[in-house]
Amino acid sequence: MTPNPQYHYNLPRCVADEFVEGNFLGLPGKSDNPDVVVLQVPYELTTSYGQGTANGPASCVEASGQVELFDPVLGQDLPAGYNIYTAPAWDGEGATLREQLAGITNYLNKWQNGSTFPVTLGGEHGILPAIIESLTTHPAIGGDYSKLNLVQIDAHADLRQQLAGEKYSHACAAARAMDFGLKHLYQVGVRAFSEEEYRRIQHDDSITTFFAADTLRSDAQWQNWLDTLQAIDGPVYLTIDIDGLDGTIVPATGTPVPGGLSFWQAVETIEALFSAPNAQVIGMDVNEIVPQQGSPLTQFTAAMLATKGIVNHINNRNQGRW
Repeated sequence: MTPNPQYHYNLPRCVADEFVEGNFLGLPGKSDNPDVVVLQVPYELTTSYGQGTANGPASCVEASGQVELFDPVLGQDLPAGYNIYTAPAWDGEGATLREQLAGITNYLNKWQNGSTFPVTLGGEHGILPAIIESLTTHPAIGGDYSKLNLVQIDAHADLRQQLAGEKYSHACAAARAMDFGLKHLYQVGVRAFSEEEYRRIQHDDSITTFFAADTLRSDAQWQNWLDTLQAIDGPVYLTIDIDGLDGTIVPATGTPVPGGLSFWQAVETIEALFSAPNAQVIGMDVNEIVPQQGSPLTQFTAAMLATKGIVNHINNRNQGRW
């Protein structure tokens, strides 16, 4: 590995022979019974504005080499005695959109075993219904999606029935996820939505949306969001579209929108969800990553969020939860 002196300030955090280029956080990991698996899904077929999400997962893995391995939540360096495995990326095969989504589901299926915590890096948010479908045989679900909660950080509601005639557009990701009959959808950071989506949010009792305008103007509303997460009961999947964060933090995402969450609000969301006493987080993704040219801030932020999820999962394991 030839370090770029401009971007490898933190490289000495790893002993040279322990740093594995191409692995998340540069950590060695084994494919046999990993505790955490990092999965890369470079899918991009329905983007409607900025391009480049197909290159997002690899750029996130590369940027993760600069993330510090120490986190005070654990009090020690990652991997903290756990096996964190970076799997080969999804192969991208499939002649049609439906075939590619089916291929993503097949790629993820083997990791939905209940003992491995999958962290998926995207790719456009259109991967979400394929991820949800892959959870069918997860022991916490047992084929009954009415048990599953979905927590979504996003600038967009993603509740359209179709966009430009395509029902599997990334703008419909949450709607297609809800088609599985999920228990509840919790959204935060939302600030770009159609009338159709707004009406559904107002009238669908299985959807709770915290609009960015409300949570950013009111500390009480932000605390209400955290309290809502703490009250979740049952298995839950976390999906993070990084455009849910403010566009100044992640300017290279596919559809950046001003007025989003701060980095620490996103972290606080992760911490509140993983520490919810009756919730079991069974997986997460970070998506809509686009490699930022000139400065790797966007992909580094995505890598930090994925790492925070891994840290909090391991912390739960250390405490004997789930």
